[in-house]
Amino acid sequence: MSGSASLEVLSTHTPELFAAAVQRAAESLRAGEVVALPTETVYGLAANALDPLAVAKIYELKGRPAHNPIIVHVDGLEMARACVREWPEAAQRLAGAFWPGPLTIVLPRAAVISDLVTAGGDTVGVRWPQHPFMRAVIRACGFPLAAPSANLSNQLSPTNADHVCRQLGGRLRLIVDGGHSNVGIESTVVDLAANPPRVLRPGMIHAESVAAATGKEMGDGRWEMGEATLRSPGMLARHYSPKARLLVLAWRDEAELKVRLAELGVPQGSVSVLAHSHIPLGGGFGSVSVIPHDAEAYARALYAELHHCDEQGAECIVVESPPDLPEWQGVSDRLRRAAA
Repeated sequence: MSGSASLEVLSTHTPELFAAAVQRAAESLRAGEVVALPTETVYGLAANALDPLAVAKIYELKGRPAHNPIIVHVDGLEMARACVREWPEAAQRLAGAFWPGPLTIVLPRAAVISDLVTAGGDTVGVRWPQHPFMRAVIRACGFPLAAPSANLSNQLSPTNADHVCRQLGGRLRLIVDGGHSNVGIESTVVDLAANPPRVLRPGMIHAESVAAATGKEMGDGRWEMGEATLRSPGMLARHYSPKARLLVLAWRDEAELKVRLAELGVPQGSVSVLAHSHIPLGGGFGSVSVIPHDAEAYARALYAELHHCDEQGAECIVVESPPDLPEWQGVSDRLRRAAA
């Protein structure tokens, strides 16, 4: 890995290294620093959620717009409830069904959560992550962590430590390597401060599962321009974008794909193809990669494949459209925003 001379990249693959990395990360976070940490969704840029100066450093490091809020990560229900003003029965049901895990719950924020975290809004997104390292660091700190994805604003989210290093290694002092993120896309965000509740950002826990857990029908999750503030990250039209142009296309066979590219004026040789069902076998493409035709495996691989295409210098990435099924909602959302 490359990075700044002062950058530390700590491994966690033995119990001794894990414990040492927890201690080092907690020391940095208590000192008001920003640290890149693994979670099961994507890697995060973590800071003390109760320290506005530390949270401000996240926005500066990422070049993040001030109107884009940050999710607060906790370890346990007691810490979650301390971050919000009310804890309705629906929150208890969602926590019981999906926590720890890739689900964020939006509720009215407690006074202890600063305006910087919520982008000036009156609500906060709270998540209890599943990744053992992230949980251990939060326990060691004793305070919640504000942690958006560890990337430059609007660019591809990182799913391993090397992705973080390539984008932000020159700006960080500490990256903890916790292996590849095993979910691979950002958490589902459910707004319980709205009536009816709504899924603001789809993820691998889909709306039907959320509705079943809460016993409530989900409302329309689209953010309307008339709303004063964003209640969740991941709602901007363009987000999660590779450097290369990204196209999401459907095709029945290789011949049809080539016709579609010709119609769009895209030279075949500049194209990296990511396919899951109708896989081009002939030559002429810059590269062809196969992602498993399974929503969970696809999500786990997607960002790494897009990072690889960028690293190989692809000018255009063509992704085969995912199926229009509930379990693919999160993947479809990320591809749509990446292609915007």
